[in-house]
Amino acid sequence: MFTPHLLVVATGASVQFPNEDPFFHNVFSLFNGKRFDLGLYESGTTRSVRFDREGVSYIFCNIHPEMGAVILALSTPYYGISGENGTVSIHNVPPGNYRLNVWSENGQPADQTTAERIIQVTSQPLRLDDITLQATGDALANHKNKFGEEYKPNQEIRY
Repeated sequence: MFTPHLLVVATGASVQFPNEDPFFHNVFSLFNGKRFDLGLYESGTTRSVRFDREGVSYIFCNIHPEMGAVILALSTPYYGISGENGTVSIHNVPPGNYRLNVWSENGQPADQTTAERIIQVTSQPLRLDDITLQATGDALANHKNKFGEEYKPNQEIRY
């Protein structure tokens, strides 16, 4: 498994993918955030990827279909991740106008006008109205391998 499942990094940051398992991995992403294929690498080794463009990257292993993660590369230090109750807090944002974007791994805003908008931050605490999300399909479930094909069931892996 990838740990953590969701990682937010600054655009331009590098992320390490250590292989701490006793078998090979082949980490890849074919999505719009950062496309890469680390190739096959063995236990005890690490590969890195520089997330040089802003966006969402869904990360998989070409050998193990159950492995999945999400990396968000952002060009801002101001972001929040919701807690169990759905509340998001972003601290130490200087006064000014900001573009608010809402993203969810398995949902989309019921009203797109609340999902992306300009908000004005002042020296006073700001509370936004609730943003309702509608469930969508699991982006990590039933994904294809790096060749765009189904994973072979019970495939025999030869190293």
